[in-house]
Amino acid sequence: MTGTPISADLLRSAVLAAGATRVVSLSAGSIECRLPSREIPTIADRLAALGVRCQFLGAADTRADGDDFTLAYVFASPRLSPAVTVLVSVPTTTASFASLATRSFAASRFEREIHDLFGLVPLGHPDLRRLALHQYWPEGYHPLLRDAVPRTDFVDAGQPFPFRRVEGEGIFEITVGPVHAGIIEPGHFRFSVEGETIVNLETRLGFVHKGTEKLFEGLPLDRATTLAERISGDTSFGHALAFCQAIEALAGCSLPLEARRLRVVLLELERIYNHVGDVGMIINDTGFTFGHAHCFRIREELLRLNERLTGHRLLRGAVLPGGVIGPIATASVPDAVATVEKLVAEFVEIARLCLDNTTVLERLQGTGRLTLTTAMEMQVVGLVGRASGIDADVRRDVPFAGYDEVEIRVPVYETGDVWARTMVRVHEVCEAARLIRAMAEHRADGLTQVALPPLASGAHAFGLVEAWRGPVWHWAVADGPTSLARLKVVDPSFRNWPALEYAVLKNIVPDFPLCNKSFNLSYSASDL
Repeated sequence: MTGTPISADLLRSAVLAAGATRVVSLSAGSIECRLPSREIPTIADRLAALGVRCQFLGAADTRADGDDFTLAYVFASPRLSPAVTVLVSVPTTTASFASLATRSFAASRFEREIHDLFGLVPLGHPDLRRLALHQYWPEGYHPLLRDAVPRTDFVDAGQPFPFRRVEGEGIFEITVGPVHAGIIEPGHFRFSVEGETIVNLETRLGFVHKGTEKLFEGLPLDRATTLAERISGDTSFGHALAFCQAIEALAGCSLPLEARRLRVVLLELERIYNHVGDVGMIINDTGFTFGHAHCFRIREELLRLNERLTGHRLLRGAVLPGGVIGPIATASVPDAVATVEKLVAEFVEIARLCLDNTTVLERLQGTGRLTLTTAMEMQVVGLVGRASGIDADVRRDVPFAGYDEVEIRVPVYETGDVWARTMVRVHEVCEAARLIRAMAEHRADGLTQVALPPLASGAHAFGLVEAWRGPVWHWAVADGPTSLARLKVVDPSFRNWPALEYAVLKNIVPDFPLCNKSFNLSYSASDL
C-alpha cells in the first residue's frame, strides 16, 4: 500500500501556499525550497493531506557560514518520489525549531537525536528523553557541534533512565542487556510481562555512540569511503554506495555505464548473503537446525565469491566516488553469475524444505505480527515494511546505479509476521540473482571510473540506496573541494527499531528471539 501517485504540480502548490521561498525544481518532479522554522508544521499539514510525510530530518552546524544552524527535511510518500526538500535556518540566538513529533513518528525520532547531538530544542516535542546518548554523557554537551571537543567526565549519577512503567497485578519486568552473550553490540530490552505474555517492550540503544558522523568532518574523501564501509559491517557496500552517490551528486559527476551496472551486481551480492544468513537464523530459532546449517554453508560460499570478486568478503574497497575499482572492474561477471545461480537454487530448495515443515510454520505464522496500520503510522521502511503491505523499494521508485535499465519485481506480503518477513527475504534472493544476470548480460567493456570534480563549499546533496534492510540515506554538506562539513547517515534500523516493540506485543517471551531475528536490525548503524 502506497496510495495514489502524487503530481509535481500538487507538491508545488502546497509548497507555495505554505510561503516557501527559493523554490527549485529537481528531477522526477521533486522540489527544494526554504521556509522559516515556524512554518514547518503548516507545510507538514498541507503535504500530509497528499499522503506525504517527513521521511528524513538532518541538522548541520553551519554557523561558520551564516551564524545559523541548518535543518534539512525531506517530505515524501513511502515510495520517496517525488519529494520535497525543505531547508530551514535555526538562529543561534533561539536554538529551537517547531516540532513535528505529533504529526510524524519518524520526525519525532530525528528531533530527539538532533536535541541530543546539537542541543537544538524541538518546541512542543512530547518526549525529549535521550535517544542517541546514554545518561552518563555530561549535561549540556552536544558532540556534533563544530567546536565540540572530546570530554572524559562521564559519570554515573545513579539516576535510572525513565523507562515506561507498566503496573498491575501479575505484571513483572524482565531486563535483558545491554551486555549480551556472544559478539552482538550493546542494547537494552526491558519487557513487562504477564505470565509469559509480553505486554510492553522498550528498547534502549546508544551505549556505544562512536562519533562516526563526527569523524567525517574534514576527512579527505579518499579516506571517507573507508569510514562509510564501517558504519555497519553487514551493509558495508550499501553505506559506501550511498556515500559515493552523495559525493557524486555534490560534484555533479556522471558515472560510466559499466560502473553503474557493476554497482548493481555488488549491492545485490550483499543482499543475497545477508538474506540467506537471516533465513538460516530464523529457521534455527525454531529449533530446526538443518536449515541453519545449510544456509550458513551457502552463505560462506557467497562470502568467498565476494572475496574473489573484490578482494574482501564484505565487499569493502570496491567502490569510491567516481566509480568502481579493484578486481571487480576486470572480473568475469558471467562466471560469478553461474556461481550465484547455483547457490541460490540450493538455497531455495533448502528454504522450501524448511518452510514445508509444519513445526517450523507453526512458529513463524502469526508470530511477531506488525499490521499495515501500525507499520504506516510508525513509518516502517524496507523489507519489514514490505512484509506488512507497504509497496516501496528505492531500486524501483527512485532508481540509482543501473536499476533504471531493468524491471524491479518487489515482493509484498500483508500478514506482517515472521513468516512474511522470511518470505520477503526468499523472494528478494531470487530477484537479486535475476538482477545480477541482467547486469551481466547488459555488460559492455568500458570505463569503470572517472575523475571526481571538486566539491562546491556549502553545497549539499543526498545519496539514497535500497540496501538489504531498506533505504540508506547519506546527506552530505561540502566543506571545500575535497572534504565535508557534515555527513548525516540514516540506516533503516534507526527507523525500524521502535516497530519491534509493537510486533512482539501479545507474543510469549520465548518468541522474542524469533521476532528480533526476523527484523535483524543493526546496533552499530543506530549508535553512530
